[in-house]
Amino acid sequence: MKRRTALKVAASAALTSVLTIGSAYGAEPIRFGAVAPKTGALAAGAAITHWPNIQLWVHQVNERGGLRMKDGSRRKVEIIEYDDRTNPGETIKAVERLATQDKVDFIVAPYSTGLNVAAAPVFAKLGYPQVAATAITDKIPELTQRYPSIFFALGSTTALASSVADVLAKMKAEGKIGNRIAMVNVADAFGIELAEASRPIFVKAGFEIVFNRSYPLGTQDLSPIVKGAKASNPDAFVAWSYPPDTFALTEQSKIEGLNVKAYYTAVATAFPAYGGKFGKSVEGHLGAGGVNTDTAEMKAYFAAHQKVTGKPADYWASAVTYASLQVLEQSIEAVGTDRKAVIEHISKSTFQTVMGPWKFVNQSIDKVWTVGQWQGGVFHGVASTGLPGAKPVIVKTGW
Repeated sequence: MKRRTALKVAASAALTSVLTIGSAYGAEPIRFGAVAPKTGALAAGAAITHWPNIQLWVHQVNERGGLRMKDGSRRKVEIIEYDDRTNPGETIKAVERLATQDKVDFIVAPYSTGLNVAAAPVFAKLGYPQVAATAITDKIPELTQRYPSIFFALGSTTALASSVADVLAKMKAEGKIGNRIAMVNVADAFGIELAEASRPIFVKAGFEIVFNRSYPLGTQDLSPIVKGAKASNPDAFVAWSYPPDTFALTEQSKIEGLNVKAYYTAVATAFPAYGGKFGKSVEGHLGAGGVNTDTAEMKAYFAAHQKVTGKPADYWASAVTYASLQVLEQSIEAVGTDRKAVIEHISKSTFQTVMGPWKFVNQSIDKVWTVGQWQGGVFHGVASTGLPGAKPVIVKTGW
């Protein structure tokens, strides 16, 4: 699946002709490649977090005449897209094709932890900056040392797991929950790493893990998992989950009456569709991420996202994905299209983004949102690694 766009990104995934209008100076467009799921297990997540933000960014850049280069010219943006079908091998092949056959100037980082990690060697070999907006891993020091072209924007596994443990530990200390945790995870790079990292963290925080199960990515029937978790009589439920299973686990938990005062699911808990599907049932649900919805930048971003794409942004990685494109934009405007210079600029500069000021420390953003919670129909950030605007955590009170 391939799509090229300059003035506007069409909603269809079908092949379209190139539509490009040069700047007043006749400059050629800057060609960007993008590869992520349009089909497969992670397609629904990418359709919320990844693709709409590319559409929004391209629209806004081209609407104002294109990227402003150092010589004062404007260069519009052309996008070439591929569907990797949620398959790491397809991700790698598509990145190579974008670089060697399509000869794009830049490539947007893939969607998800596993696909970003799989593609990192190829990005590095081909010399393309990879600003990974949807990857969480404790391998950041190892990967950044090996690949100077990769940058992480969503934080580490340990930071995320530690924040969840801190939130639950505070609730336990206040007498709001007991110490019994039922924990499940998707058997993907994201879920496996988080499960392994969180076990000792939870134990150190004084919790007993009374149920611990994994399930394959794409599992359709999660009722046995939820029934097993309920039978363990937990005080808190924690799922290191991806979008399809986040929805399925919540639906089954409601059916089975898994009544805990701390209920946590990971990716997709921040999706507006999650709140839309489950309504008031999600009040008090904890999940990965969150944002500070009160900032002027975030309010403007949410409004623009809705206007341009016709759908709401999620309350976590949507804005991070858009911010990663702002990083590329500001770097290209500062140093041009020399990819080596862009990588160096990213590593040394401070960027103004919808998430606030960003500066990569050892190729990673160290101040990130880690835990959010549905409160009054909005998914607010309730824990972070140093960001302002967190809301107090509330107790979940049934379905």
